[in-house]
Amino acid sequence: MSELVTALDDYRRRRDDFVWEVPRAFNFARDVVDRFAADPARPATLYRDAQGSETSITFAEMSNRIHRFAGLLEALDVGRGERVIVLLPRIPEWQVATVGTLASGAVAVPTSMAVLSPRDIQHRVNHSEASVVVATPDAVPMLDQLRPEIPSVKHFLVVVNPGEIAPPGWIDFNAAVAAATPSTGCDTLTTDPALVFYTSGTTGKPKAVLHNHTYTYTGTRQASIWHGIRPTDRFWPTTGWAKAAFGPWSVGAEIVIVNSAFNPAEELALLESLAPDVFCAPPTQYRLMVKHGMDGVKLPKLRQCVAAGEPLNPEVIRAWKAATGVTIRDGYGQSEAGLLIANLAGLPERTGSMGLPVPGYHVAVIDEHGTELGPQTPGDLAVKYPAPGLFMEYWKNPEATANCKRGDWYLTGDRASYDDEGFYWFVGRADDVIITGPLRIGPFEVESLLVEHPAVVEAAAVAHPDADLGHVIKAFVVVRPGVKADDSLIASLRAKFDGGDEYKMPALFEFVPDLPKTPTGKVKRAELRGRNPT
Repeated sequence: MSELVTALDDYRRRRDDFVWEVPRAFNFARDVVDRFAADPARPATLYRDAQGSETSITFAEMSNRIHRFAGLLEALDVGRGERVIVLLPRIPEWQVATVGTLASGAVAVPTSMAVLSPRDIQHRVNHSEASVVVATPDAVPMLDQLRPEIPSVKHFLVVVNPGEIAPPGWIDFNAAVAAATPSTGCDTLTTDPALVFYTSGTTGKPKAVLHNHTYTYTGTRQASIWHGIRPTDRFWPTTGWAKAAFGPWSVGAEIVIVNSAFNPAEELALLESLAPDVFCAPPTQYRLMVKHGMDGVKLPKLRQCVAAGEPLNPEVIRAWKAATGVTIRDGYGQSEAGLLIANLAGLPERTGSMGLPVPGYHVAVIDEHGTELGPQTPGDLAVKYPAPGLFMEYWKNPEATANCKRGDWYLTGDRASYDDEGFYWFVGRADDVIITGPLRIGPFEVESLLVEHPAVVEAAAVAHPDADLGHVIKAFVVVRPGVKADDSLIASLRAKFDGGDEYKMPALFEFVPDLPKTPTGKVKRAELRGRNPT
């Protein structure tokens, strides 16, 4: 207990003494990548392709390709502030195109097409009025068909495999980069627009989150105080744009990129063979790896594990630590705000908690009037403006921008509480909280109990209309292969709520093959709420 008290005292001193020192001008390519490129042998990226071949790329090589891509954009007459949609999977060209766009002074729009329809892509291109699209060959037929509907795009670049020829009307990305004259880049201010992220919202069309270059400057905070990355580390993040460049490279670490679909057995094997010092994955992947079984897994180099995207179940954290000796430290951030709360490196982890607010951000739980609430009182999770790393606005959507503010607070859209020692606890999305009779129940409370059952792979809880209570809890459940989804299983699942959690017990169960998710792996509970009763 004294260790916790000492650690919390140290944290509070750091939090209270922290002062941002944001420079007036900053460009990630020049001020980060080029700086580490001074060491010609320093590794930047370890890439493993879909066939299992591995390639190591140094910071010097990355710097050269990034500045050549910036030069290519200049040669194509892509001006400062124009948008470049980077429609690529997890390949090194994503890093080249995204950071190269920032170097040129244009605005990068990282977009994954893995779970996006042509309509989704069309919306993003047209909303951003992108001048350039960078894609892979599998996206070419769709984009060619969309050309009449996306008139802003002047240049189509494709990352083809070595020896292949770019389709008609497309520019061979790597050939054009290799032939381009390197650009020294553009002098950008930290207040200049840099990135647009399309949020994986659960309702309506995605919103465009506009960030300036300060966002990339704050990446080092996430890497050092949450991930716990050291300059000589190898870091493997399996998801997340910021983690694929801005955070790890800010401290000079090597990033692992694996371009293959998730498979729990394969991921565990890769953790052994790739031997990262630090690993970051969404909760779903940790759950499935634990469900698969961790017997015999040897990870002697693994020092830090973190998770983000949605809360991670305490049972999974305990099982992972029992198998690896490493505690998964949960963290909380958003496309709009970066990392805000985390179980910080070097501090005792509180299993099941979101963690402590990151020094440099005034995070609070507030009521409908913007008043800060005390411990043990659920409310709206908010961050006080101004703060480096917070988004500029929902681009072209002033109504949404206004709706996420309450006085000088930014509303995250999540509900939370904090305990007497300052650790924050997730309650649920503000629009996902289930109100049944007089009770307000966070869906995570229900889901956390369900996924502890050995037959359950994933679960999602939503509100279901009820004539007497207004709403009851309905659970959508994905079971392991070979498990029979019948009344006996439902009875067994309900037994998980015995002993004080009866009020969280779902009134209805529906077994489904999978759960609908956003591109970042969050469950689309709004879509589940809209399904017809079964």
